[in-house]
Amino acid sequence: MHKEQDRINRRNFLKTAGTAGLASALAGAVYAKTDDPNKTATDASKSADRKQVPKYPQVPRRKLGKTEVEVPCLSLGAMFDIAENQIILKSCLDWGVHYWDTANSYAGGNSEIGIGKFLKKHPDVRKSLFIVSKASDARNPQTVEKRLQTSLERMNTSYIDLYYGVHGLRRPSQLTDELKQWVKSAKERKLIRFFGFSTHSNMADNLAAASELDWIDVIMTTYNFRVMQDEKMQAAVEACNKAGIALIAMKVMADGQEVKSEDDKELAGHFLARGFTQGQAKIKAVLSDKRFSSACVQMRTVARLTENAAAVLDKTKLSAADLDFLSQYASLTCSGYCAGCANICERAAKMPYLADVMRCLMYYNSYGEPEMAREYFAMIPSAVRKRLTKADYSLAEARCPQGLPIAKLMTEAVHKLA
Repeated sequence: MHKEQDRINRRNFLKTAGTAGLASALAGAVYAKTDDPNKTATDASKSADRKQVPKYPQVPRRKLGKTEVEVPCLSLGAMFDIAENQIILKSCLDWGVHYWDTANSYAGGNSEIGIGKFLKKHPDVRKSLFIVSKASDARNPQTVEKRLQTSLERMNTSYIDLYYGVHGLRRPSQLTDELKQWVKSAKERKLIRFFGFSTHSNMADNLAAASELDWIDVIMTTYNFRVMQDEKMQAAVEACNKAGIALIAMKVMADGQEVKSEDDKELAGHFLARGFTQGQAKIKAVLSDKRFSSACVQMRTVARLTENAAAVLDKTKLSAADLDFLSQYASLTCSGYCAGCANICERAAKMPYLADVMRCLMYYNSYGEPEMAREYFAMIPSAVRKRLTKADYSLAEARCPQGLPIAKLMTEAVHKLA
């Protein structure tokens, strides 16, 4: 197709995203189904040798590290009650978003249960999906095994494509030889295809250490226009890339601990003038880094899914000026965002879990998820929670690269989440 046709009138396409008229606007776009079983298909219930014309264009795919699998560059972050929101799964299939990321703990189990409910009704779809789950709060291989078995049962599947045996890796020492042996066993039993971990604390250290291991297939890490400014993080990402470890970006929107400010309005205005929402621009910024296979984004509504799908389908790239604007915005608003370098503040304050507390506050203030925020806050050891307002954070604040008002944020967290 000509370049102009590929863009599908970019500004109008993005403008109409989420409206009832979008389906008719895209009618007639033809995309062929792949016959490769390792690649996602539009409708697995139809014959493999038959060409299909999906209702919607399919989001682009990227190779998953050293594996032979290709996954959608936009994936569903299912941190919500899927059992009561089955329409989002059907809509994901429409757009080719066949990568579904869940966890044992999400929505009290109702995220996985919801996926199982969908697969029970549509069993033929399973072969076209790339399902990911996590061993929430598992501290040893025995608990990882237990979490995995629960997830398999909930989701009505005999295997999970990618399993994060450590949900929220805090330090490389958690990647033990015992866990490595469990991974080998789980793969031999065909319970999982690939293994990895998620991390949103000390990400650079964790990625760098994992790049030296031969049994990590995929890492899901916080990565956004803020984190990508860090040189240490860039070096760690490159080390994983050279090692063939696939990278999945989460926390793509880079929401902080504080309520939106005037700077956020300026950011939104800049990109609306370019034809993007700020959310679409943030996704584009992450996916401009080809070392990342997919951006995992929580999408509760069909409108949000449509908006994000429009962003990755649109072929217009962010300009150097756009990326520079994001960099400057990140610098101006850094005091409202925890970059996850937990070792710095936690060692200075002699207080663990500070980054986790700020992540909970982010869920409360920026995500609008008070119940989720309180649930995760309650998982922090009670002895730590009781000391949050009593510790001396002066040294931690002095050393924080972001200049966060840590003492103030801890007091706010206790007030809102305890």
